Amino acid sequence: MILNSLPRSVRFALLALAVTLVPASAATPNWPAIDEETLRHFQTIVRMDTSDPPGVEKPVAEYLKQVLEQEGIEVQLLWKDPNRPNVVARLKGNGSKKPLLLMAHTDTVNVDPAKWKHGPFSAHREDGYIYGRGTVDDKDNVVAKLMVMLQLKRSGVALDRDVIFLAEAGEEGNVQYGIEFLVNQHWSAIEAEFCLAEGGSMVRSRGKVQYGSVQTTEKIPNRIRLVARGVAGHGSVPLRSNAVVHLAQAIAKVAEWQTPMRLNETTRAFFERLASISEPEAAARYRAVLAGDETNAAQEYFAVNEPRLHSTLRTSISPNMIQGGLRVNVIPSEVEATLDVRALPDEEMPRFIEQLRQVINDPAVEVVVGTGHTRPGAPPSPLDSEAFKAVEAAILRHYNVITIPTMSTGATDMAFLRSKGVPSFGIGPGIDIEDGPKGYGAHSDQERIIEAELYKFVRFTFDVVVDLAATK
Repeated sequence: MILNSLPRSVRFALLALAVTLVPASAATPNWPAIDEETLRHFQTIVRMDTSDPPGVEKPVAEYLKQVLEQEGIEVQLLWKDPNRPNVVARLKGNGSKKPLLLMAHTDTVNVDPAKWKHGPFSAHREDGYIYGRGTVDDKDNVVAKLMVMLQLKRSGVALDRDVIFLAEAGEEGNVQYGIEFLVNQHWSAIEAEFCLAEGGSMVRSRGKVQYGSVQTTEKIPNRIRLVARGVAGHGSVPLRSNAVVHLAQAIAKVAEWQTPMRLNETTRAFFERLASISEPEAAARYRAVLAGDETNAAQEYFAVNEPRLHSTLRTSISPNMIQGGLRVNVIPSEVEATLDVRALPDEEMPRFIEQLRQVINDPAVEVVVGTGHTRPGAPPSPLDSEAFKAVEAAILRHYNVITIPTMSTGATDMAFLRSKGVPSFGIGPGIDIEDGPKGYGAHSDQERIIEAELYKFVRFTFDVVVDLAATK
């Protein structure tokens, strides 16, 4: 909702709240020159292949280190694997407040080069877009936060807090090289009162920003296997013990199970604010959710038409992999399916697993909980915090729209920070909501960013950081 539609007195009151005192000593930024430098750094790191796996983030890390050191900023590389270093830089404040952490990741998901119109590492510019793997996940955040560090240093802004820049490795599935390693082995290097990272965006539709999405919590991924066992035999003699049949029945039961709906501070505010800017029919569905109605037709509508919202309401289960069988005329003795379970942040997983076993209710099917490097659960980052208010005020100043807190159905490394008691907030540039279905979004084969929105995101992030960290 564009705020100009609000009554004039309300609009002026909101804008007054958004005014921030900036240090008198800060030099006025030369934004056209900053935009040119942003483009240069952005194209340079997008052209570096940091696909994970194999995950060789070293070239980007060394480039960032060089750029920061040239400005006289303290930098260190920390690594578990020398090819996968994490960049940590710090600007010192007067210590009257705890540090602010600016986090982004340097790795990307893999590519199939044959499917790209423009090279996946070309950073090709065309019609106001920049194409390439990582342009919106997450090298946009890397460069925006790099430019904030450079501008803070150059402008001589006096700081109440240390501002820490973290460009981490391994976010795309190998956290043992990045955030998990840093939290466990180098916590003092990144410990902060607040963190700004990825996970949000300025949501555009038909070329206009509709609202600012700020990620304040996220679902926790869990891998669960269903292993069905039975008697092996000849396919010409069907058996009631057929493991494939038992597995299929178990998957069907899981798919039909609507897990309980549960709201938290973030998701309740999400549906409340979304209802305030939506058409009456959609708003009625959101308000039905807020009323706690799980039998309402809105639930089925979400499942069919807005599955992301359906997932936002509950711990979700998606059967994504099936393995088993040797040949067409052999009844296998064992087959398995892998479930992608995305748990609400406060889900008690042992209790949930027991419920899952009861739903399946088949002694021939074993429920096996996955092991490995997982993200921890934690309460949502509070909406009444200084950091969220600073982000909200900057969204109002720069985009003149409402801020909507969101719970990501995916996963980010902020989960590790929240579990350590660090309120963390995901922000991002303007992204067209139409781009994802067209194949231009994150992880797609034509990933791209709106060039003008990248530059605006740098200015927005700088404003938030000054508001939070600078001496008033």
